[in-house]
Amino acid sequence: MIYFEDLEIGREEVFGSVEVTREEVIDFARRWDPQPFHLSDEEAAKTHFGRLAASGWHTCAMTMGVIARRVVQEQQAGLGSPGLDELRWLKPVYPGDTLTVRGTVIDKTPSRSKPEIGSFRTRTVVTNQNGIEVMHFTSIVLIRRRPA
Repeated sequence: MIYFEDLEIGREEVFGSVEVTREEVIDFARRWDPQPFHLSDEEAAKTHFGRLAASGWHTCAMTMGVIARRVVQEQQAGLGSPGLDELRWLKPVYPGDTLTVRGTVIDKTPSRSKPEIGSFRTRTVVTNQNGIEVMHFTSIVLIRRRPA
């Protein structure tokens, strides 16, 4: 089990990768972000995307899936997240892209009111198969402290 005390500021971790499929881009868009450039090649061609592009929210969901699978695999004593800061979609994500998710712990703080938990912030960077950064954000994560 990985606890608050095990986290090292400055440590980078590669959480894993995910391939973006055309079917998932369209399915996600139909349900959650039905803008024409996420649904149709023809409509996307009329925009700065030039072709069908994934919703930024889909990119977030895929990223969360990669992170969550890794956290469960590592048995991190996580307790969820109160949110994130500085979310930026920097480049379009297209069907056929392979996204890689990395995170670096940038700080950690023991809770003043709940001594059994702490929080940490991670700078998360998502790159495509060409190493181009497509998204980044800073997440805030709650985590258990090591039992006495």
